[in-house]
Amino acid sequence: MDELSVPISLPEQLQTHRLSLRKPREADAALIFAAYTQDPEVARYMVWRPHQALRETEDFIAYCIEGWRSGRTRPYVITHLGNEQVPIGMLEARIASHTVDIGYVLQRASWGAAYMCEAMRAFSEAALAHPDCFRVQATCDTENKASARVLEKSGFTREGRLERHIVLPNLGPEPRASLMYARYR
Repeated sequence: MDELSVPISLPEQLQTHRLSLRKPREADAALIFAAYTQDPEVARYMVWRPHQALRETEDFIAYCIEGWRSGRTRPYVITHLGNEQVPIGMLEARIASHTVDIGYVLQRASWGAAYMCEAMRAFSEAALAHPDCFRVQATCDTENKASARVLEKSGFTREGRLERHIVLPNLGPEPRASLMYARYR
């Protein structure tokens, strides 16, 4: 898929009153590695294990950059507005027809400040403003109370529970149940 065939075009950058969401850069890898990819608490409910070496994060950032180029996905690096060089987290948008599925992560030092709620609201409003986007959705593990609160505070509605939905390698080898949340128009 090339960028011209992406059914929902998303902006390359979004801003809120405190944050900037932008395309990833190669230089982000070392900062993201230091900020959160090696942190077991951050990785706990993620689909990846904590990174043991910078090379893992470099490979991930290369994947993100290629995702933008190919149109496969739209990963955004989250930074403080005015300090766009220092990542504090990421939000990844996977586009399928009229729906955008999102995943997100935030460094532990930024937990509790409602940054992710702010980023999620800005992103979902921008996506739903596109005439071909009717739904923005996200899932979280049933035990991930913090992520569920982020989604609810960001205007998402809990739609149900998905049994045996996703493997979270930091919690075990078997698929776990997830909660499905969405915003739609």
